[in-house]
Amino acid sequence: MSEQTGSGRERPNGAGSPAGTVYDWFTRGKALHGHGDANAAVQLLAHACAAEPESRSVREALARAQFDAGQYDAALETFAWIVAQDPTDDYAQFGLGMAARRTGDLPTAIEHLALAAAMRPDISHYGRELRGARAHLNRARPA
Repeated sequence: MSEQTGSGRERPNGAGSPAGTVYDWFTRGKALHGHGDANAAVQLLAHACAAEPESRSVREALARAQFDAGQYDAALETFAWIVAQDPTDDYAQFGLGMAARRTGDLPTAIEHLALAAAMRPDISHYGRELRGARAHLNRARPA
């Protein structure tokens, strides 16, 4: 049996792969995430990402699901890949900063949250999260 990728290419349906096309995995994964099942979304979106590793939209959906599933190290890595491809992606900078904060890397968190807030000062939660990360770092420093 074969399946078609989002770009129209046929790909064999290997053992352990979910049924459907890469686009099906992507849309089902996003739907699962939207309905609060981040862990199941990660599973489908990881398959989509493996099939279409250069797709930024698949990677962003995967990173969001990883973050919401509490897989902060994985989310950090996925958001970092997106930032490496496009440093001007404010949402990826924000996601990278939030994932870094959750892993305890406050300097990295502050760096990327500051970039996101500078790129999009109109998005209030970027600045709010940056202020929170800075306050957390200041509390963590010895007096």
